[in-house]
Amino acid sequence: MSKGLEGIIAAKTSISSIIGSTLTYRGYTIEDLAAHASFEEVLFLLWEGRLPNSEELHSLEKELFSFLHLPDKMKVFIRSFSREGNSMEVLRTSVSALPLFIPYDSAAPPLKQATMLQAQMTSLVAAIARHRKGKVVLEPLEGRSLAENFLYMMSGVEPTAIENEAMNKALILHADHELNASTFSSRVTVATLSDIYSGLTSAIGTLKGPLHGGANEQVMKMLEEVGDIDNVDTYIHGKLERKEKIMGMGHRVYREGDPRAAILKDMSQKLTKVAGESKWYEMSEKIEALILKEKGLKPNVDFYSASVYYSMNIPGEMFTPLFAVSRTSGWVAHMLEQYSDNRLIRPRAEYVGETHQEYVPIEER
Repeated sequence: MSKGLEGIIAAKTSISSIIGSTLTYRGYTIEDLAAHASFEEVLFLLWEGRLPNSEELHSLEKELFSFLHLPDKMKVFIRSFSREGNSMEVLRTSVSALPLFIPYDSAAPPLKQATMLQAQMTSLVAAIARHRKGKVVLEPLEGRSLAENFLYMMSGVEPTAIENEAMNKALILHADHELNASTFSSRVTVATLSDIYSGLTSAIGTLKGPLHGGANEQVMKMLEEVGDIDNVDTYIHGKLERKEKIMGMGHRVYREGDPRAAILKDMSQKLTKVAGESKWYEMSEKIEALILKEKGLKPNVDFYSASVYYSMNIPGEMFTPLFAVSRTSGWVAHMLEQYSDNRLIRPRAEYVGETHQEYVPIEER
């Protein structure tokens, strides 16, 4: 038995790999893609297995834009939720309802299915963010990247060049991560030959947990509790003495550090400086050094993503839904891969309960 299936190889995939501290998508390192590619190029890479040429990229961008418009009935549905409701619960329920408003065509080419789902998820999360603020849902701007439109549709303000760069990198970095918990749950769901929206709903429910996608929101809450760099030592040592988990530190797979964290750390330094709130980066850096010294743990992707998103005025409750926008690309790639060579995922369990029990009539108990 392997508790939590740790170390168990459950599937073959050609989508992404983690070897040591190197993360690749279709053989390209995450550092290479984050430095040079657009998120749209990475979408094509994940779904088609190769980088697009200029004509293919333009076609994908055009089709993504065509699917960004949410049906009016979907907007009404979102407005039916409490503005104070948990954003991931609203997202999970909304994604489950999407095929009722936008029928899913399982016979459509895989690239078209993936494009539609990616665009819908992007607009849906932006719409939820607008609803929480009591503001009208915005339509996308033609000729803009998915990262630009996502930021615009959430805030109503066109992003700056550095904000667009940061969001593009963040979307790329969170796009896929081999058989992480939410990806695995999506594959388990579609392995029953259920539909792709059911797989997305399963994945979102899994991502909601604080040990997975919810960690970045908890990191920001921690930074706000610390408040100032002079409070870091006392705060962190207090948590360590109480044996409380420091969110955003350590990783189940990476032993030598998460390669995505270094890229986001650089963006955090730049964005917090531009926002005039370098203290969030400075506190994060000091916490990183302290946890490395005390526990030997390095930051994961969630740690610096918190201050990156906060510096772009994205509310903390939208951090995990934002993660879902990016990871939809990987979820869809994995679900399509599962369909292409499917076998029902059905592990066994080791029974450790009572044995040789006999029924006792209720009056004798």
